[in-house]
Amino acid sequence: MSQLIPAPLRAIYHNRLAFAGLLIVVGMFLMAALAPVLGGDPGAIDIANQLLPPSFQHPLGTDDLGRDVLTRMMFAARISLLVGFVAVGISTLIGICLGAVAGYYGKRIDALIMRFVDLMLCFPSFFLILAVIAFLDPSIWNIMIIIGLTSWMGVARLVRAEFLSLRERDFVLAARAIGARDSRIIFRHILPNAMAPVLVSATLGVAGAILTESALSFLGIGVQPPTPSWGNMLIAGKQTLGFAWWLSVFPGLAILVTVLGYNLLGEGVRDALDPRMRGAQRDNAG
Repeated sequence: MSQLIPAPLRAIYHNRLAFAGLLIVVGMFLMAALAPVLGGDPGAIDIANQLLPPSFQHPLGTDDLGRDVLTRMMFAARISLLVGFVAVGISTLIGICLGAVAGYYGKRIDALIMRFVDLMLCFPSFFLILAVIAFLDPSIWNIMIIIGLTSWMGVARLVRAEFLSLRERDFVLAARAIGARDSRIIFRHILPNAMAPVLVSATLGVAGAILTESALSFLGIGVQPPTPSWGNMLIAGKQTLGFAWWLSVFPGLAILVTVLGYNLLGEGVRDALDPRMRGAQRDNAG
């Protein structure tokens, strides 16, 4: 039965830390998906029950407007996951396109694209995001697009390195010999064999995007209230930290656990997709 499970999934299952990361990620997905079912209205105000500590009725307490913290955190998980995946999708798409073109054609095109990558890497990403947001409306869609447009450089370099290694392989030379177009060679022959490091980078990139969105919301230029976000929930609890600790502790733990889960899963995906790592694990098991 175990032979029916793909080798990468078996590798993640046998890697305890990676499997723990997978469980965290799946748990966050379930919490976000079931938020409308399990939670109520995240914006429902109940002044009579403001700043209640964690209890059976409110497992994570209430905030200064009487809103249930658990409900707001469940809906905030949807925002964080949306930002993470859309931003990483944008950055991965840009990185794959530029890295593939640079690695496949080489020479002047490669030099031009790589110098542009080096120029982008000269600017600290977070401060570049702050500068762009200062001129735009701090909406969730602008944040996702800006994070995506400022975090593609690592993917581009990874894809370029893979293309430089694969473009002289026999299967690519055979495709050229039969007259295949460059676009077909890039997207049908080389790119599928270059996706392993991209998947690892994308998994780790989701954690980075969630952390960036939380930091922007904490600074007040990210997701704007009353839309719940772990970052703006953190800043909302700052004034009451001395006597209502749950307003900051639980959103902070959610950010910590989610980022940790994606990092552990990313490391597990890297080990699972690297044949040398799987071989070392089999040797150790033997």
